[in-house]
Amino acid sequence: MDFSIDGKKVKAKKGEKILWAALDAGIEIPHLCAIREAENAWGACRLCFVEIEGRGVVTSCTEPVGEGMMVHTDTERVQRLRKRAMELILADHPMECKTCPKRGDCELLKWMKFLKVKVPKNLRPFPKERLEPDESHPLFVLDPNKCILCGKCIWVCKEKIRADVLDFAYRGYNMRISTFLGKPIAQSPCIGCGECVKVCPVGALYFKDKEEIKEV
Repeated sequence: MDFSIDGKKVKAKKGEKILWAALDAGIEIPHLCAIREAENAWGACRLCFVEIEGRGVVTSCTEPVGEGMMVHTDTERVQRLRKRAMELILADHPMECKTCPKRGDCELLKWMKFLKVKVPKNLRPFPKERLEPDESHPLFVLDPNKCILCGKCIWVCKEKIRADVLDFAYRGYNMRISTFLGKPIAQSPCIGCGECVKVCPVGALYFKDKEEIKEV
């Protein structure tokens, strides 16, 4: 497929999503939930908006490339939607960057700077229950308070490792990552591969000691 992104000619195989074609071409598009190996994109973070001439705004992680397509990543509409999506994430995310285990490696902070978005003061978060981090596993910690519900840990646990330990629980604003029946991870079938921790873009999953990473 031959098409263009921001006026740059790009080639990609049929069916490839715009996001991956852009990144392969060296064109940066913010994203937090996309996994290239995943058959179906989750499309949760809404940061990867792009605009297609004649089509309008779409999420680039879900939209396949098309012959002759003209994609723009930096239009006013795209910027406005991306910034609002980032603000909505930040409104409920505890900004404990100075003490966060993912400090220096946080993708949320990376894209926040990329989009030049600050923590919104006009968007008050809904009342939210403060949950105790699950420190039961000897290798890693699950802190649901910092989870942005990107779903990466669930995908890798289910589809790549086939361990099926984590899943979404509850609905709406109460949705969170959880084990079956909310049991501590140490009481789950977790094999300690650490793949869920590696794909977590924020500090919701982090190793107690990075040297203890067990390779599958």
